[in-house]
Amino acid sequence: MDLPEDIESQKKEILKGSYSHAELLDEYFERIEKYDTNINSFICVLKESAYKQAKYCDKLISQLGNEAYNKYPLLGVVTSLKDLFSVKDVRTTAGSKLLSNYYSPYDATVVSKLKYAGIILIGKTNCDAWAHGSSGENSDFGTTKNPWNYKFVSGGSSSGSSASLASNFCLISTGTDTGGSIRLPANFCGIVGMKPSYGAVSRYGIIAMASSFDCVGHFSNNVTDSEKIFNIIKGKDKYDATTTDVNRVVTKDRYTLGVPKDYFQKGLDKEIKDELKRVIDIFEKNKFNLKEIDLPLSKYAISVYYIIQPAEVSSNLARYDGIRYGFDRSYFGSEAKRRIMLGTYSLSAGYYKKFYIKALKVKSKISEELKKQFSDIDAIISPVSPTLPFKIGEKINDPLKMYLADIFTVAANISGIPGLAIPSNISSGGLPMGFQILADKYKDEMLFDIGKKFEIFNNSKIIKPKLI
Repeated sequence: MDLPEDIESQKKEILKGSYSHAELLDEYFERIEKYDTNINSFICVLKESAYKQAKYCDKLISQLGNEAYNKYPLLGVVTSLKDLFSVKDVRTTAGSKLLSNYYSPYDATVVSKLKYAGIILIGKTNCDAWAHGSSGENSDFGTTKNPWNYKFVSGGSSSGSSASLASNFCLISTGTDTGGSIRLPANFCGIVGMKPSYGAVSRYGIIAMASSFDCVGHFSNNVTDSEKIFNIIKGKDKYDATTTDVNRVVTKDRYTLGVPKDYFQKGLDKEIKDELKRVIDIFEKNKFNLKEIDLPLSKYAISVYYIIQPAEVSSNLARYDGIRYGFDRSYFGSEAKRRIMLGTYSLSAGYYKKFYIKALKVKSKISEELKKQFSDIDAIISPVSPTLPFKIGEKINDPLKMYLADIFTVAANISGIPGLAIPSNISSGGLPMGFQILADKYKDEMLFDIGKKFEIFNNSKIIKPKLI
């Protein structure tokens, strides 16, 4: 059986009777059993409940046919969830053994919306513990390997989500992006990754990392599917006071894209630079306006992020005391301890004004700088990572090098703007390459429009790795 490439093609095949949802699940579980021992993308699979939902989906199709999709737009779409998402009566670990005995008593808002839309939940995916990482190597349940080459990282912290989708273990997946944790693994695994505007999607029921930066997003095989998912999970939620309704934006035939010259400096891999120039040429050939822009404050984004984020981490992790649920703090890994110490230090008396308050001021300046640019341009095009996927073990013992993997992604989280990572090509070494587009806050739909246009311009095909 050929697995569906996107939501629409699955719908067509189901309605044609090419296969049932139960038969589709058979294929997915067979692939997981055969290949995930090597990749390690899942923390748990949910066979019993998945087959129960598949049979229900098949019953709806037999009774209602195409009408079933009017009520359930994601009917039968096999989905994996990052293990930060609370699912009722399912273990939720955040990639940490501290929570290895925790079963959530409720669904996260996004999970409720996806379930109501008709998904089949196939399992919970591996991630850097507490979402602390850019490589997937900080999970207490082992490293998630890149499906394109098992010697390389899959990106983090949403490592298992991106790898499970790239490996054809599911059709869509969810993730969180606090400093690049959707866009980076999407880029490393050759799939589409969406970080919405801050407040566009509810964080209720998602284990918090840094509350002023955390965004709930998703992975898909193409931009059209990404837009469909966003339209289901977005919106105001009474359980999350930061949420708001995102209004539709006016789309155009052609856009003006800003190219930050500050991002093409020393440290950007030559092959990535050449690929980004090729992508820019494609937009120019299709009558998009390209404008070089200055973002001089962007060089401070990574410093600002790694002051404010650990401060919020130290606060959020304080609740895990082993009294109400989970085990005691001795189960925290080295990266969690590092961030707790950094955050506590920057919040301590004598350093609070020197570091934390100063970082908040620079954060505001970076947001203002980006806002000003969006008065003249529609979106920004930039690399996702300064390098191609790196080898497992290459940076794990050098935290500063690891943190620099986020250098092009953190500005979006600092300013709360949306970012869409799109695959564009395969490197000479057989690893995925791509880019990201960033828009002004709540202009998420503009990103989808630009992304869909690029897929047409580039004649993009969905390419999956050959697993071994």
